[in-house]
Amino acid sequence: MSFTPGQPLSRRKFLGSCCAAVGTTGLLSALAQLRLIGAIASPGASATRATAAASDYKALVCLFLQGGNDANNLLIPNDTAGYASYAAARGALVLPQTGLLPLSPRTSDGRAFALHPSMPEFQNLFAGGQAAVLANVGTLVVPTTKAQYTAKSVPLPNQLFSHSDQQVEWQSSLPDRPFTTGWGGRLADLTNAFNENNTISMSISLAGQNSFQVGQSVAQFSVKSTGPVALSGSSQSNSSLAGIRTRAQSDLLAASQSHLLDTAFGTVTRDAISDSALLAEYVGSTAGIPFSTVFPDSSLGQQLQMIARLIASAPALGLKRQVFFAALGGWDLHDSQLVAHSTLLGDVSASLQAFYAATVELGVASQVTTFTASDFGRTYNTNGDGSDHGWGSHHLVVGGAVQGRDIFGHVPDLTINGPNDTGRGRWIPTTSVDEYAATLATWFGVSPTDLPIVLPNIGRFAQPNLGFLG
Repeated sequence: MSFTPGQPLSRRKFLGSCCAAVGTTGLLSALAQLRLIGAIASPGASATRATAAASDYKALVCLFLQGGNDANNLLIPNDTAGYASYAAARGALVLPQTGLLPLSPRTSDGRAFALHPSMPEFQNLFAGGQAAVLANVGTLVVPTTKAQYTAKSVPLPNQLFSHSDQQVEWQSSLPDRPFTTGWGGRLADLTNAFNENNTISMSISLAGQNSFQVGQSVAQFSVKSTGPVALSGSSQSNSSLAGIRTRAQSDLLAASQSHLLDTAFGTVTRDAISDSALLAEYVGSTAGIPFSTVFPDSSLGQQLQMIARLIASAPALGLKRQVFFAALGGWDLHDSQLVAHSTLLGDVSASLQAFYAATVELGVASQVTTFTASDFGRTYNTNGDGSDHGWGSHHLVVGGAVQGRDIFGHVPDLTINGPNDTGRGRWIPTTSVDEYAATLATWFGVSPTDLPIVLPNIGRFAQPNLGFLG
C-alpha cells in the first residue's frame, strides 16, 4: 500500500497503513511503537541524542525504483567506440555525449563510462569515494550463460519480465519458489538480537507494505514521510465540528460491548487514533529535525528525510540495527522516456546526496548504507520513444562504508544479440541479487555461516562478498 499526501484514509486503510504486515499478535505492539516513536521524536530532544549513536549501530536503506529503471541511460559508454555503438543501438533514447558526466573509477575493464547528465550530485559522491555502481545485477536461480539460456538447460526465474513477479523476486531473493518472506525481513529476524528494545520494530517502511521487509518474527512498521498515518476528519479541537465528531467517535469506541471482538476492535481503533494524534504533534513539526541539510521537496526526498529523523532517534529507542524501505515509482517508461527519466534520475541523485549529508551531520555516515533495487533493467533498443522490460540492471550504493569511486561486477557486452543478450538488449545478469544482498548482509553483521538463513540460494553463486563495503 502506498500513501498519497493530502488524501484522506478510510478507517480500514488507516489501520492497515499503521500496521503494515503486522500479524494478529503484532497489532497492539505496533500501536505501542507509535506512542514511543512520538515520545522520542520530541522537538528539541533529538539533536543531542544523535551524537550518542552506538559505535556498532548500522542501518540499511533499500530504495526501490518501481517499474524497472533503464540503467542503460544511467551508466553510458563514454569512449569513442563504446559511445558510437551505444548511439547506434539506442536510437531515440540516445543522450548527447557532450552532456554526460564522466566517471574515473579506481579499476577499469578498458572501457570508459559516464553518468546521465541529471546526476551531478551522485557524480560528486562517486568521485569523493562515498558511492559506487554495481553493474548488471538481476534475479538468477543459478549462474546463467547465453548458451544455457537459449538451450533452457538451467532453471530461470519465474515470470521474467513481469513487474509484479520480478518485484517480489528481487525483494525475496528467491526467484524459484513461492513468496513467504523477504530477504530484508529475514535479515531483521536474524539481527534483531542486536537491539536492546525489542518492542520497537527495526523494520520501518516509508512506502507502505512491501515484500522486502516481511519476516517471521519482526513486523514491518509503516510511517508516512510527513509523519504519522492520520484518520481523515479527526481533530483534538474542543469546538470544531471535527473535534466534536472525534469525541463522539471516541465515546462510541469506548462503550462497553457484549462481543469480545467488538471490544477489541474499539480498543485498537481508539488507541490508533490517539497514538496517531500524539505522533503528529511531534513528527509533524519541522522544529524537531536534528540536522540542517535541506532535502528535495519530492516524495523521495521527504521519505529519506524522515528516515534520517528516525535514525537520529535510534539511540533513544535502544536500536543498534534498523532496516528501512523507501520507494519511487514512475520508471515503467514505455513512452516519452527521455524527459521523464531525466527527472527521476535527478530526483534520485539529489535525494541521495541530501540523505548522505544528513548522516554526516548525525555522525553516522559510515554506519548507514543506502542501496537501490528495481524490477529489472530495460531493453537496449527502443520501441519508438521508450523502452520495454529487460533483465539485468545497474545499481547504486551510497554511504561512508562504501568502497567508493568504483564500478563493481561486470558491465555486459552491450551488443544486441551479443554474448550477454537474450534479445533486444535484455542483459543476462552477471551478478545475482543474492550476491548483492549477501554483501550488504555481511556488512550488517551476518556471519558467513548464517548467510544462507538470509539468502538461501547464496551457495549457488561464486561471490558472497563483492567487496563494495568495508
